[in-house]
Amino acid sequence: MDDTKDAARDAARAGGSGRRGPVVAALMLAMALAALDSTIVSTAVPQIVGDLGGFSVFSWLFSGYLLAVTVTLPVYGRLSDTFGRKPVLVAGAALFLLGSLLCALAWNMAALIAFRVVQGLGGGALQGTVQTLAADLYPLKDRPKIQARLSTVWAVSAVAGPALGGLLASYADWRWIFLVNLPVGAVALWLVVRHLHEPRRASEGTRARTDWAGALTVFACGGVLLTALVQGGVAWPWWSAPSLTLFGTGLVLLAAVVAVERRAADPIMPGWVWRRRTIAAVNLALGALGLLMVAPTVFLPTYAQSVLGLAPVAAGFVLSVWTLSWPVSAALSQHAYRRIGFRDTALLGIGTAALILFAFPFLPYPGAAWQPALLMLLLGGALGLFQLPLIVGVQSTVGWAERGTATASVLFCRQSGQTAGAAVFGAIANGVLAARLGGASDLDSVTRALDAGTEAGTEAGAGAGTGVAAGAGVADEAVRRAVAEAVHAVYLGAAGAAALAFLVLLILAPRKFPVLTD
Repeated sequence: MDDTKDAARDAARAGGSGRRGPVVAALMLAMALAALDSTIVSTAVPQIVGDLGGFSVFSWLFSGYLLAVTVTLPVYGRLSDTFGRKPVLVAGAALFLLGSLLCALAWNMAALIAFRVVQGLGGGALQGTVQTLAADLYPLKDRPKIQARLSTVWAVSAVAGPALGGLLASYADWRWIFLVNLPVGAVALWLVVRHLHEPRRASEGTRARTDWAGALTVFACGGVLLTALVQGGVAWPWWSAPSLTLFGTGLVLLAAVVAVERRAADPIMPGWVWRRRTIAAVNLALGALGLLMVAPTVFLPTYAQSVLGLAPVAAGFVLSVWTLSWPVSAALSQHAYRRIGFRDTALLGIGTAALILFAFPFLPYPGAAWQPALLMLLLGGALGLFQLPLIVGVQSTVGWAERGTATASVLFCRQSGQTAGAAVFGAIANGVLAARLGGASDLDSVTRALDAGTEAGTEAGAGAGTGVAAGAGVADEAVRRAVAEAVHAVYLGAAGAAALAFLVLLILAPRKFPVLTD
């Protein structure tokens, strides 16, 4: 244990005061690569599909990347504890940049999806290792500073990504969306190679063999189960043969993971991640966070456009306001958790978030744009109080040799929660729509029909008189109310997820986290 504490202190001094600034800049640039990815690509989908075709499978541009990031997080976390953060970060960044270059050279949609998976394989290293290095570089009292900077990177990326992607797709070429990663990533790589110097650890000579069998089974199990969640109810019905086959295969692979990891001397997914109350409780709580985040990120833009009648840019602003309050709240959370502790600060944040999410269905119909925007501003502040204290708290309960694994486990659970949330809340929304409108209605087809019907109703009203226009307006109004009720049901589900996170922390997490001395 003394060696572990010494290694943690050495790692925190890895560059000294003169080198820590360039390393932090590299971490922020690396995080920006991962944060910008989805938002910058989403705005260029029409241009990509117009050039390459493949409209029926374009959603895999995002699903493939997300799957690769999620299933590699625990693998990279364990590798960073075994070989050090620097080689894992350098290898991950290089793989991400290679994937970016290949995406820019893609000749059809299948190739682009495959290269997006390559990007995701590198993206998993970026997300996990950057968060771990942030804890290595700073002692506990200073960690909120670097975490607030990383949160700011995510906030700026959420706002700037769609605008940058739209500009590049409209005035240059969609391939530049991937090419812009190359100079940014090259600078980050150079700063890491030049300025990050990790000390040699005393246990390096007796390092255990890497659990490659465990890494392969974890990757396969996560990939199969997440594919079942992502595609279920979209590419095929939930109770169809493909869904049942994938879930059955995933359960078999899960049993294989347990068997392989129990026999491994140095497992990729060590049992202590779930045997320690603090880490297990935070894993479950952040899984619930990933679940509830789906409600605003996926469904609020649809609500803003279909129910409130906002343009896409204005709808994006309604969502993006939470990225303004989240990093501010995260930066200020240290004043709370130093007084009342990590758990109670997180309880305050998630309890407030549950009330805000529960209030959404009670907004007036159709309402004004400022009303959901205000709720999102408050929600961002509440979640900033929730997430950051838990991540900092978990990282502070482990030494250097376990920090990568612990950090990756909480990020993996959050990402898995988002994937599950998209499937669960999508099913809830579609079920409400089917009940209100009849048939096999789903949110995507209904909102597309609403847009088309509005345009057709306007043209018909101009050509055939107000009677037709009024009839179209009545139909549109019924659909809008159905969409509003579907999104309200999703927000109630998100409030339930927040309440679940509250109970998990209250019951399972210790009131005082067992923090190690820096």
